[in-house]
Amino acid sequence: MKLSVLGISFVFLLILNISLITNLGNAQDAKSQPLIGVNMLGYYTSLPQTRDFKNPFPDNYYDQSFKIIKDGGMNHVRYVYYWESFVKNPVAFINELKFAATLADKYGLKIIYDNHQFHTSSWLNPQRGTGFPHFLFQNNSEYAYGSGGSPQYPSAVAWWTHWWNREITDANGTDGWSLQSQFLKKVVSTVDSYPSTAGYEILSEPQVHDVDQWDKIGKYNTFMTDELRNVTKKDIVFSMSIPVDLESNIGVNATNLAKMAPVNKTNTIFKFSIYGLPSPGSYQEERLNMFLSTGNLSGVPVYIGEWNNVARDKVINEEGDFVYEIDPEASDITPEDTTAILKKFNEIDPYGWAFWYWNFRPHRVENFNLVTSDANGNLIPTKYFDILKNAVQSVK
Repeated sequence: MKLSVLGISFVFLLILNISLITNLGNAQDAKSQPLIGVNMLGYYTSLPQTRDFKNPFPDNYYDQSFKIIKDGGMNHVRYVYYWESFVKNPVAFINELKFAATLADKYGLKIIYDNHQFHTSSWLNPQRGTGFPHFLFQNNSEYAYGSGGSPQYPSAVAWWTHWWNREITDANGTDGWSLQSQFLKKVVSTVDSYPSTAGYEILSEPQVHDVDQWDKIGKYNTFMTDELRNVTKKDIVFSMSIPVDLESNIGVNATNLAKMAPVNKTNTIFKFSIYGLPSPGSYQEERLNMFLSTGNLSGVPVYIGEWNNVARDKVINEEGDFVYEIDPEASDITPEDTTAILKKFNEIDPYGWAFWYWNFRPHRVENFNLVTSDANGNLIPTKYFDILKNAVQSVK
């Protein structure tokens, strides 16, 4: 599906929306139900500025995807997008959002639109990073191109420190917070009227590098929430931070995480991620309990925005530091694991959850692939989607 398809005429969209009016009641009723579903990547909405996708975009990707997800007993998609993708191709980005929202209406799904970042930006990590646009990094030797965007790199530490101090600006001197709020408002103005829109995530997993930054993130989330409340009444999600090592020197605990909450908590949700089985007495259970305490301290519902099961190895990175990286060969999630995790979620009774993830491109971690496609563009769910679907049906 290329731009000509994503740029489908407004006449067709209007006709399709009119035909869906009879389904509005069901879509509205879904908001009172827990959101259960998957994370999903699109095409133009997830293109980094430094690279293009080698894999073709399957025909009818959204229609096929949403039908499979709905038939699998789920009602939710956490739609991952990137600010730098908008900068790369704003017209295609907006058209794809409209197209996805329209087809989500058709299938009665509810979408949380997630402003995502991974390793900060493709400016800092051209091979794997995606997130903030390049104009926020250029012409500054503190964060040179390709100098590393994950938490252990000095360039990332410097950039995020300046970001929380509200010192990042564009070439005209406009500060980054204001620029990001303008971008988020464009997203809201594009999809807010669709019944499928449940809400918006301000920024997924922001980096924290010092104990004084927790309060600063709270000010940032307050600013963004106040700005978004001028244009939407729908749910606003604020995210846990990274790193989340309980033994780190930045004070990762429920009290500090709760400081990230915006002042205006109306229709506000706290999102966190789980990438392991929270069995009794385990490290994962300890982290889960911390996140639940964060929600209680903040006075807001919790949302497991990402979950799966991965194995990590302690390795030495290019800087000579020890870090934990995913071991693709050792990572897996079994039917027993999946059922146990969903039973735990039922005990928690969260706002919702989304499995990581649904993507037309292959991933080096096999259990991160819920779907693949054949040479004709037909989507084929992997065994991991079948595991998830069966667990959803068995855990009520």
